[in-house]
Amino acid sequence: SLSIAITADLILTIPLIYFLFIRKTTIPKTTVVPIMIVGLAVGTYFLPNENQQYLNLFKFWVLPVIELSIFTYVILKIRKARSKFRMLKESNAEVDFFSMLKKTCLEIMPKTAAFLTATELAVIYYGFINWRKRKFTENEFTHHKNSGAQALFFAFVFVILIEAVALHFVLVRWSTVAAWILTVLSAYTALQVIGFAKSLSQRAISINENSVTLRFGILNETEIPFSEIEGIEQSTKSIEKAPLTKTLSPVGGQDSHNVILKLNTVNQLTGIYGMKKKFKTLALHIDEPSRFVEAIEIQRGELKK
Repeated sequence: SLSIAITADLILTIPLIYFLFIRKTTIPKTTVVPIMIVGLAVGTYFLPNENQQYLNLFKFWVLPVIELSIFTYVILKIRKARSKFRMLKESNAEVDFFSMLKKTCLEIMPKTAAFLTATELAVIYYGFINWRKRKFTENEFTHHKNSGAQALFFAFVFVILIEAVALHFVLVRWSTVAAWILTVLSAYTALQVIGFAKSLSQRAISINENSVTLRFGILNETEIPFSEIEGIEQSTKSIEKAPLTKTLSPVGGQDSHNVILKLNTVNQLTGIYGMKKKFKTLALHIDEPSRFVEAIEIQRGELKK
């Protein structure tokens, strides 16, 4: 009787209580399944083997059905997002693949896993699937044409591949397995950098009705309301090193900037895999800095009116 009660608590009661706590929050409901699997693992470890008959029944009959249901749910969500993305593209509406991908992943996964999955899928999409040249609207501003960021990334890929080949031949003398593991990891890193580089030309900086969205490929982005902008200047002067002074480009001093934004409140820069950085001063590169600064000033003027 005690083993039945413990089994029911671990795989039913605790997940149910967890679901009641999160049902009105933004936490994905699919996180109930990991809680259930943890309960199953705890029961398998602590309960004697002769008292695990109900755990075994759940493991072999119920759990596969739950896993299949979750898998089907995820596939349907992805297909729905894909159909919506295609429909928006066909209607020439402004749509950002990475933003939609993150939104979809956050609906079905915990936050950390969602950002991780979205980033990895975006690397594949921008690096090897999306080969079309992006057409930009009037309110969008490119940042990759006159910057050395893309060239820097591709140079980094070249260095990775050269070092991978050299280290492979050195390591293979001691361990073939280690040599191939390092080679595969190096190749995967190179593929990621290619995806990062190509995303620069696909994700533009855009001026919206009440805010400006700043993007550096899939590596950094932030949205700044016009009401939070204290000042903007077209400048290539070096910025002082301070905790709340950042560059939109993650390579920092290795990439140039020609615009400096100063805010009256602290904002957040969302980086790779969802990592956050706070800033009040942000330096960035724009291919048309004069037009960008003028557009921001016009929007700020309209807001003051």
